[in-house]
Amino acid sequence: MSVKVEKLDHNMVKLIVEVEADKFAKCIQKAYLANRGRISIPGFRKGKAPRQIIERMYGPGIFFEDAANNAINETYDEAAKETGLDFVSRPVFDIVDIGKDKPFVYSVEIAVKPGVKLGEYRGLKVSRPDTLVTDADVDRELELEQKKNSRKVPVEGRAVENGDTVDLDYAGTVDGVPFEGGTAAGHQLRLGSGSFIPGFEEQLVGMNIGDEKDVTVTFPAEYHAKELAGKEAVFHCKINGATFEELPELNDDFAADHTEFETIAEFREDLAKKIRERKEQSAKTQKENEAVQKAVDAAEIDIPEAMIDAQVSQMFEENSRQLASQGIPMDMYLSYMGMDEAGFKKELRPEALRRIRTRLVLETIADVEGIEISDERYDEEITKMAEQYKMEKETLQKSIGDFEEKQIKQDMAVQDAVTLIVDSAVEE
Repeated sequence: MSVKVEKLDHNMVKLIVEVEADKFAKCIQKAYLANRGRISIPGFRKGKAPRQIIERMYGPGIFFEDAANNAINETYDEAAKETGLDFVSRPVFDIVDIGKDKPFVYSVEIAVKPGVKLGEYRGLKVSRPDTLVTDADVDRELELEQKKNSRKVPVEGRAVENGDTVDLDYAGTVDGVPFEGGTAAGHQLRLGSGSFIPGFEEQLVGMNIGDEKDVTVTFPAEYHAKELAGKEAVFHCKINGATFEELPELNDDFAADHTEFETIAEFREDLAKKIRERKEQSAKTQKENEAVQKAVDAAEIDIPEAMIDAQVSQMFEENSRQLASQGIPMDMYLSYMGMDEAGFKKELRPEALRRIRTRLVLETIADVEGIEISDERYDEEITKMAEQYKMEKETLQKSIGDFEEKQIKQDMAVQDAVTLIVDSAVEE
C-alpha cells in the first residue's frame, strides 16, 4: 500500500491510497464468499456457483463495490496513521481506479487540525465584576422565601385581578371553527403571567366567579403552529373559581417557623452570605469567560468547513440523546419548533465554531507554555472521577485506554491554560 498527500485549501487534504493488486484480489474473493449465497445461477444450487460463472453472467465488476468497501475498511486506518497528520473531520471517500488484476486506488478528502497564530493572552484587561451585596438583593431573596411559604386563599366577594390564579374553561375558534389545542377545562392560569396569547389575560381581569365571556385575540405572526400564526381567534371563557397568594409576615416568627434561625435578622445575614458567595462565583466565571474570549478573539485560525460540520453533527447527536433521556424524540422536538434537521443544524453552527476556536486556542497555549500533566496529577484526577461516578478506581482505570488517557490529560492541560490566562488578567 502507498499513500500520497495532496494539500488543498483551508486546511483540507486529499489522500491518494493505492492498494496492491494481490491484496485487492483477496478483497474481491471475500466479497464473493459473502454474497454467493444470495445469487442464483441456473444449474447450480444456491450459493454453490463458482465465482467465474457468476462474473461471466453478471459482469466482472459484480463484486467490486463490496470489494472496494473491504479494501477501504482494511487499509484506511493504516494509511491515515502513515501520514502523521491530525485529522479532525469525517473522511469523504471516492474511487479513483478499480479493476480486476490491478491495484485499487481510492482518494480521501479530510480536514487537518489547523494551526493557530496566537495573539495576546497574558495580561488581558477584563472588567471588574460587581460583588457588592445590597439590602435590595437580600430583600429580593426574602420575597422569594416569603412566596415559597405563601398559602392559596379562595377569591370571594370581588372580581379577579392580576396575580390571581383562575380556574378557567375555554373553547377557541378561528372563523367559527374549533382548532386543535384550543379547548380546555379547569385550566389553571395566573393572570398577569403572560403565559397565554398576548391580550388574553388582560380581558379576564374584572370578571367574577361564574362569569362567562368571549375573548378575542390575535395569534402572533411567529406562533409555532403555522396554521394559526397571525389569525384572529375567539375564546369563550368561564371563570369557575380563583385563588390568590396570602403572604406570611416577615418577622421573627417567620424565621423561627420556616428557617433554621430564630430571628429575621439572623436569616437576613445568612441570605447575604449566600448571595455574596453566588456573586463571587458568578464574577469568577464572568472573568474567566471574558479573558478566554479575548484570547480567542486575538488568535488567527483558518478552520475548515468540514471540521465545523463534524462538530455540528456531534452537537446534534448530543441534543438527540439529551432529548431522548427526557422521552422526547428529536423529530417530535423539531416539529414543535417548526424546523427540520438542516435548520436546527444551521442554528448550532455558530456555537460549534465558537467551541472549535476556543479549544484550538487553549490547546495551542498549553503547547506553547509547555504545560504537561504529571502522572501524580493524572492519578489524582482518576481518583476524583472514580468518586464522581461512584466506581472503584481500579475498575475505572481498566476501562480507560490510551486514547482516553491522552484526552483526559489534554483536557487538564487546557484547563491549566485557562487558569494561566485568568490569573494573568488585569481587572479594570
